[in-house]
Amino acid sequence: MKTRLFFILLTTSLLSYGQLTDSTMKKEKTDRQWQNELSVEEYRVLRQCGTEPAFSGKYYKHKDKGTYHCAACGELLFSSETKFDSGSGWPSFYAPADKKNIKEVLDTRHGMTRTEIKCAHCGSHLGHVFPDGPKPSGMRFCVNSVSLEFEKDEVQPEE
Repeated sequence: MKTRLFFILLTTSLLSYGQLTDSTMKKEKTDRQWQNELSVEEYRVLRQCGTEPAFSGKYYKHKDKGTYHCAACGELLFSSETKFDSGSGWPSFYAPADKKNIKEVLDTRHGMTRTEIKCAHCGSHLGHVFPDGPKPSGMRFCVNSVSLEFEKDEVQPEE
């Protein structure tokens, strides 16, 4: 009881001082809530660890400047500055926008050993990361387009 009260007081205190916000708290929803909020394809990929067909995603050849966010919760995941054409058929990035927003998990499904990447805030499946990307990181974050929402950079008016 004392531990729970302490946690409630600590959380309230941090929220009131702006040190703990919605974006730093893990977003947990029920399976039914996810089904109601996501399309059938989004749910299959994001919540059931599915994969969209290669070369089919809307962001595969996307070249606009901006940021890519989790389609389930809106967290910032990648920047167009780190996007590259890997030839794999999925949008690829050599680094996340912020490492703390990506969780890496060992994936042994389908008779392979890979590293799955998930949104650290809502737990949604994004894709996989491989050690065959370009410099400077040498990593390839291979992401399903359906797992992403794009926010275009606003063009600054010339002065």
